[in-house]
Amino acid sequence: MSISEETFLVNLGIHVRQLREKKGLSQQGLADDCEIQKSQIARIETAKINTSIKNIVKIANALDIEPKELLNFPLK
Repeated sequence: MSISEETFLVNLGIHVRQLREKKGLSQQGLADDCEIQKSQIARIETAKINTSIKNIVKIANALDIEPKELLNFPLK
């Protein structure tokens, strides 16, 4: 199966937002837990940037999930 980078980033952003909201965290709260800027979280959630694996690990840790769970989402 082939997927475009843009589609992947959009779906990743949606998934991050859903997981963040499920945990009851604001963008600022997640950013604080990850020790990254709130604007970075916003850009990830809106697919404005291709974030690093390092940030994927930070976000997963802050959400108390494994990084592979962060990347396991249905494609829309």
